[in-house]
Amino acid sequence: MARSLSLGRECGTPRSGPPRPQGPQARCALGRRCTVSEKCRCPHPGWTMTPPRNVVKIAIQMRDAIPQLIQLDQAKPLAAVLKEVCDVWSLTHSERYALQFADGHRRYITENNRAEIKNGSILCLSTAPDLEAEQLLGGLQSDSREGRREALRHLVPLASDMTFAREVISRNGLQRLGTIIEDGDDLGEVLALSLRAFLELMEHGVVSWETLSIPFVRKVVCYVNMNLMDASVPPLALGLLESVTLSSPALGQLVKSEVPLDRLLVHLQVMNQQLQTKAMALLTALLQGASPVERKHMLDYLWQRNLRQFIYKNIIHSAAPMGDEMAHHLYVLQALMLGLLEPRMRTPLDPYSQEQREQLQVLRQAAFEVEGESSGTGLSADRRRSLCAREFRKLGFSNSNPAQDLERVPPGLLALDNMLYFSRNAPSAYSRFVLENSSREDKHECPFARGSIQLTVLLCELLHVGEPCSETAQDFSPMFFGQDQSFHELFCVGIQLLNKTWKEMRATQEDFDKVMQVVREQLARTLALKPTSLELFRTKVNALTYGEVLRLRQTERLHQEGTLAPPILELREKLKPELMGLIRQQRLLHLCEGTLFRKISSRRRQDKLWFCCLSPNHKLLQYGDMEEGASPPTLESLPEQLPVADMRALLTGKDCPHVREKGSGKQSKDLYELAFSISYDRGEEEAYLNFIAPSKREFYLWTDGLSALLGSPMGSEQTRLDLEQLLTMETKLRLLELENVPIPERPPPVPPPPTNFNFCYDCSIAEP
Repeated sequence: MARSLSLGRECGTPRSGPPRPQGPQARCALGRRCTVSEKCRCPHPGWTMTPPRNVVKIAIQMRDAIPQLIQLDQAKPLAAVLKEVCDVWSLTHSERYALQFADGHRRYITENNRAEIKNGSILCLSTAPDLEAEQLLGGLQSDSREGRREALRHLVPLASDMTFAREVISRNGLQRLGTIIEDGDDLGEVLALSLRAFLELMEHGVVSWETLSIPFVRKVVCYVNMNLMDASVPPLALGLLESVTLSSPALGQLVKSEVPLDRLLVHLQVMNQQLQTKAMALLTALLQGASPVERKHMLDYLWQRNLRQFIYKNIIHSAAPMGDEMAHHLYVLQALMLGLLEPRMRTPLDPYSQEQREQLQVLRQAAFEVEGESSGTGLSADRRRSLCAREFRKLGFSNSNPAQDLERVPPGLLALDNMLYFSRNAPSAYSRFVLENSSREDKHECPFARGSIQLTVLLCELLHVGEPCSETAQDFSPMFFGQDQSFHELFCVGIQLLNKTWKEMRATQEDFDKVMQVVREQLARTLALKPTSLELFRTKVNALTYGEVLRLRQTERLHQEGTLAPPILELREKLKPELMGLIRQQRLLHLCEGTLFRKISSRRRQDKLWFCCLSPNHKLLQYGDMEEGASPPTLESLPEQLPVADMRALLTGKDCPHVREKGSGKQSKDLYELAFSISYDRGEEEAYLNFIAPSKREFYLWTDGLSALLGSPMGSEQTRLDLEQLLTMETKLRLLELENVPIPERPPPVPPPPTNFNFCYDCSIAEP
C-alpha cells in the first residue's frame, strides 16, 4: 500500500497505456522520471526519452522560407548538418552555405565556436564566408560609386567576424581597401566605410600594423589635418593612427612628426564626444611613445595651451556622461603626468651637491630665521654647525645631517621638493607646524621632516607614481585636472592632515607608524570619493577625523562578519528586550550592594561619607552617614529610608540642586559630570536626595538603576556598550551552526499557493 501511495501521487495513467521505454532515463509525457521497476500512470499516454546532453533544440531561418525547428547533434559534423538543412529547403550545393547567429554580430558558426549554440538559439542560413568575401570584394572594384558603397555597407558588419576576415584578407581585401583610402576620391560615406572596414579587419591581428606603407599612413594623417570632409571620417582616421602609434615605433614617429599637437587640441575642442575620445586616444598614444624628455616638453606645451583647464571644464564637467574609453585615456594622461615625478623619486640626495645643500639651508632658515640668523651672528664655525644640527633635529630629521634621511629611495629628492614647495607656498602653515611641534615635549612632537618623507612615499604608492599604465583602468582623479602642481598641493593638504591626526591621537614618537596608517586610510578613503577639486578634497579629508576612521573600521568589520545583514539585524532586534532585561537586573543588583558616596559641604569640601543601597525587595532606598575606613553597614543600621513609590524624577548634571550655584574651574566641571539627584514627595513639599558619584562608571550604574526603578529607559553610554557586547556575543552563539554559510540579504520568496488543493489522498481506500 505504501509503495502504491508514493506512485499514485506522482502520476495516474492506466496500466493499459503504451509500453514504457526501458532504462533509468525514461520519462513520461509530463516529464516525470520513473524507474523501470515502478508502475507509472500519466493522464497523457506516450513516452519520451531524455535528450542527450550534446543535443540542443534550435531554430534555423532563411529569407522567404518557413523556419525549421531541429534538434542539433553537436557530435555531428557541420557539413552533415548543413546538408540536412539544405535538403529540407530543397537547396543544392550545401557547401555554398553556412550558418550564422541571427542576432548580435551575425558571426559565422564553425567547428571551433559551435559550443556557443544553446537551447533556444536562433540561427540563419546564409552564403558561405568565402563566397561572400569574393562577392563583396568584387563589388569594391565596381566602376560606380553606388556599387562600392553598397559593397562596403555589407562588408563592415561582417568584418568583425574572424572567419569572414580571414577570407577577405586572404583575397587581398586589405590592399583593395587601402587603395580606396589612398585615392581619396570620395571624402564622404565611402571613405568612412573603408576606414571602418580596414580597422575591423586589422583588429583581428592577422596582419601586423608594421606592414602598413608610409604613403598610406601619411594619407590617413592628411584626413586628420583636413577640415572639409564627412564628420565621421576624422574619428576613424584618429583611431587608425592610434593603433599605428601603439603598435609600430617607426610609424609612430612618423605620426608624431606629421600630426601637430595644435591639431589634436582643435579636435578636442569640438563638442563631439566620439571625436574628443579618439583625439585624446591618439594624444596619449603619442605621449606613451615619446622619451621622458620629449614627454615632459609635450606636456609642458599642452599645459601652456590650457589643455588641463579645457579637460576640467568641458570634458570632466560636461553635461553628457563620460564614456569608459575617455575615462581610461584620462587615467593614462594622469599616470603620465605623475610619471614625470619618477626621476626625482628615484634619485637620492647627493651630499656633495651645492644646490641641494642650499635647498636644505633654505628649508631650515624658513622655519628658524630669527633664531638661526640673528642670534647666530658672530658665532664660531663649530658653534654655527652645532646650532644648524640642533635646528635640523627640531625640523624633524632623524639625523643631524639631513642628507642621511634623504638618501632613501623612494622618495629621494621628491620629498625635499615637497617640503620646499610647502615652505614657499604656505609659509605661515609651515612655520606654525614646525614651531608648534618644537615647543611640545620631545616624545609628543610630530616630526615634520620624517613625516614629510613618509607621506611622500605614501602618496607615491596611493597614486601609483612610476608604475606602468594599466590597459583597462579608468581610475583617474578629477582634481588633478583642476589644479596646477597637483601632487605638491596634495602633499600640502596631507602634511597638515598628519599634524591634525597626530594631535587627535595624542601620539608619541613610538606611535609614528600607527599615525601614518591612519593618515593613509584617510587619504585613500577620500581619494576613492573622487572629489572634483582640491578644496573639496581638503574639506572631506579634514572631516574624516580619527574617531570617524575608527567608526568606519568598526562598521566594516561588522559587515565582514555579516552582523549587519538584514536577517542578523532582525535577530538583534528580537534579542534586545531580553538583554535589556538582563542589564536592568544587573543594575538593580548593583544598587542592592550599595555604594559609598561623599558629601559636598557649603565650601565644596568632600569631607564626609555616606552609604546608600536598595533594599532586596526593590521598594526602599536606605542610606546613612558612616566613618571613613569602616566596613559597609547592614540594612538594619541605616537610619534613613526613601520609598521608591515616592520618587518622582531623576536629575543629572547642572539640573541638580546641589550644583546649581555658579562655580568655576575644573572641580565644578567634574562635579557636574558626576552629580545626580532624586526628587521625591515629602508631605506636600518636594525634596531631593543628592549624590556625587565616586566615578563615571558608578554614575552610569546608579542613574541606570534609578531610571529602571522609575520606569524610564536606561540611556547611559555604559548601557549602550554593555548592550552591544551582549548582542555581539549572543548573536555569535546563535550563529555557530551557520559558520561559513552565506546568509542572504533577503529571505527567499514564499511561493504562491497552488491553484487547487485536490492532491489529498485517502489512505483508507484500497487500490483495486
